[in-house]
Amino acid sequence: MAKKFPKHPSHPERICWGCDLYCPAKALACGNGADRTMHPVELFGEDWDSFDDRFEPPAVDNAKPPTF
Repeated sequence: MAKKFPKHPSHPERICWGCDLYCPAKALACGNGADRTMHPVELFGEDWDSFDDRFEPPAVDNAKPPTF
């Protein structure tokens, strides 16, 4: 996205977050005919931007495999 994406907007329900236009919910300009795209804070809650911390990959075991 070219524009800065706000992490915690004051009224996310008033805007469509599907593209860089950030159209009002009642006047979508992208023309796809769909409903507005919700902001992640509406879908996942206030801590939506900290999800990466919860899904860390497992630690890599650097031990050599046994030789037969």
